[in-house]
Amino acid sequence: MEARTYQLLIEVPRQTRVTVGKLGIVDFPAGYYVYTGSARRNFQARVNRHLSAEKKMRWHIDYLLAARGVRIRKVFSHAQEECEINQRVPGVVTVAGFGSSDCRSGCGSHLKRLGGPDDL
Repeated sequence: MEARTYQLLIEVPRQTRVTVGKLGIVDFPAGYYVYTGSARRNFQARVNRHLSAEKKMRWHIDYLLAARGVRIRKVFSHAQEECEINQRVPGVVTVAGFGSSDCRSGCGSHLKRLGGPDDL
């Protein structure tokens, strides 16, 4: 089975305030986060888009990744469903509704703050 779900390990080096689309102003404490997303088609193009510095702000994650100093440290890919993978992440939801506007599994958020980079 081919990859359809990805996770981005994101480093936020210092407390960062970001206006995240309709979620409004969000404060992100310094630390490591994991974002879980999916692409049924053009999987690699979606991942490459997240890695690119130049893009139109479309998804919640775009706003966080555009913040000064924030960077993707690692990308993971999975064949399982997005929500199944997200629910296994041991992190803490710090922004309700982030990246999960189309979630029907009750995840609450597809962005979680980790205790450290090795928690994933």
